[in-house]
Amino acid sequence: MFLGFSFFASIIPMTLYMLILWFMDKYEREPLLFVIVHFLWGAFGAVVLAILGNVFIIKSVSFFTCLILSSLPDKLISNLIAAPISEEISKAVFLLFSINSKKFDNITDGIVYGGAIGLGFGMTENFIYFLTYGTTLDLLVALVILRSLSSAIMHCISTATFGAVLGFTKFFTIIKKIIFIIMAIVISIFIHFIWNLSVSSSDTFLYAFIFMTFLIIFFMILFSYSLRKEKVLITNELMEESQLNIIPAEHINLITSKSRFKNNLIDEKIRKKYFKTAIALAFNKMHMKNSKGAKKIYYENEIENNRHLIKELLNNNNSN
Repeated sequence: MFLGFSFFASIIPMTLYMLILWFMDKYEREPLLFVIVHFLWGAFGAVVLAILGNVFIIKSVSFFTCLILSSLPDKLISNLIAAPISEEISKAVFLLFSINSKKFDNITDGIVYGGAIGLGFGMTENFIYFLTYGTTLDLLVALVILRSLSSAIMHCISTATFGAVLGFTKFFTIIKKIIFIIMAIVISIFIHFIWNLSVSSSDTFLYAFIFMTFLIIFFMILFSYSLRKEKVLITNELMEESQLNIIPAEHINLITSKSRFKNNLIDEKIRKKYFKTAIALAFNKMHMKNSKGAKKIYYENEIENNRHLIKELLNNNNSN
C-alpha cells in the first residue's frame, strides 16, 4: 500500500547511520566502498541465509520438543530461538572472510564493518515490516520511528560487537581465535535474544527501553575504547619514527589530537596527506610486527614508502 514510502523509510535512516559510523572512525577511516559491501551483505546475503536458517531451526526444535513435551508455538521458537541464532550467524559469517583483508586490522575496523552489516540487515528487515504491518499511514510512521530507533540499532550493535572481537583477535593463534569467536557469537546471540524477549509483550516495553539504553551506552564505551587503543598504537609507533628522525617529536601528539587539521605547524596544502601517511605508517608497522613471510615483506615495503613520502612532505613544508 505504501511501497515507495516504506522503501525510502527503510533505506535513508540506515544509510545515514552507516555514514555516521564510518565518520566516527577518526584516525584511519575504512574504504567507504568496502563498508558498503558489508552493508549490502547484511541487506541481502545475510537475510537469505537467516531465512533458511530460521526455517531449519524452527522445524528442528519443533520436532525435538514434540518428542519430550507438548509442541511449542512456531512464533515463540522463531522469536526467541531461531531468529537470534540464524540471524546473528548469518550476519557474522561474512566477517570471518573479510577479517583476512589488509583493510581489517583492529577493533575499530570490526565495529565499523560489523555495524554496517547489522544496519544493512536492519534495513531489509524494516522494509519487510513496513510493508507487512504498515496498513495505515499513522501506523507506518510509528513503525518507521520505532524500528529505526530500536531493532535496527540492536542489529548494528550485536554484529559490531562480534566484529570488535574479531578485530581484537586478528593476530592471535588459531586456538585463541576460535575460543574468542565462539564467545563473540554467543554474546551477539544473547543480545538479540534479550532484545526479542523484551519486545515480546506490551507489558515488557519498559524493559526494552532500558535494554536499548544500555546497548547504546555499551556501544559508545566500546567505540571509545577502540579509538583509545588506536591512539596509543599510533603514538607508540610514531615515537620510534621520531627516534629515527622521520617524524618530529612535537608532531606526534598533534597527529592523534582532535585539532590536527587546525594548526599552523604544518602547511595547509600538505597537512591532510601528511597526517594520513603518518597514521598509515603506524598501522603498517603494527602489521609488519605481526606478520611473516610475504606479508611481512609487503608491509616492510609499505613502511619504506610511507617514510619516503613523509620526508618529501616535511621537506616541502619546511621550504614553504
